[in-house]
Amino acid sequence: MDSTPVSLLERLRQTGDDAAWARFVRLYTPLLFHWLRRTSISEDDAADLVQEVLLVLVKRLAEFQYDRSQSFHRWLYAVTLNLWRDRVKRKPLVQLAEARAKLDVPVPDDLDSFIEREYRDRLAHHAWSILKTDFEPQTVRVFQALVLEGRPAAEVAKNYGVSLGAVYAAKCRVLARLRQELAGLWTG
Repeated sequence: MDSTPVSLLERLRQTGDDAAWARFVRLYTPLLFHWLRRTSISEDDAADLVQEVLLVLVKRLAEFQYDRSQSFHRWLYAVTLNLWRDRVKRKPLVQLAEARAKLDVPVPDDLDSFIEREYRDRLAHHAWSILKTDFEPQTVRVFQALVLEGRPAAEVAKNYGVSLGAVYAAKCRVLARLRQELAGLWTG
């Protein structure tokens, strides 16, 4: 099941919706960079490829028909990978052998689940990096220790000199804000 908001894809198909494109770019650029970093290309090449992917989307979204039974993320991943492969093919022969070895990266058995998990992880990480400035530093440290590092609540409370209730309250506040920010971007 794909988690891309259908409304965002529809807004992207309309010409002149700068807000929709800005949101799409803000949400998907970190994911595109993440996928491209796994190919070990340079940051400059990755930035160029991200721009190429966005150009392909501008051209193809007009005729793109969203199908709930298909995954937009899988399609986006395929576009990104194909552009990367095209770039690898244009490299000088000296670099080609090294790049071809990277092309033969094993594909996970369930590519859709893999892409969806990766998308969710990157989206949550990106949202947290933006939202953590909305909270007091103590709340950020408590949340990171409890949720991101997986430390026991009692240990976190003791280490930061707060009550167990304060630890759980910090977790609830941050998760509620993350859910609010990510509403509609994924299910579950």
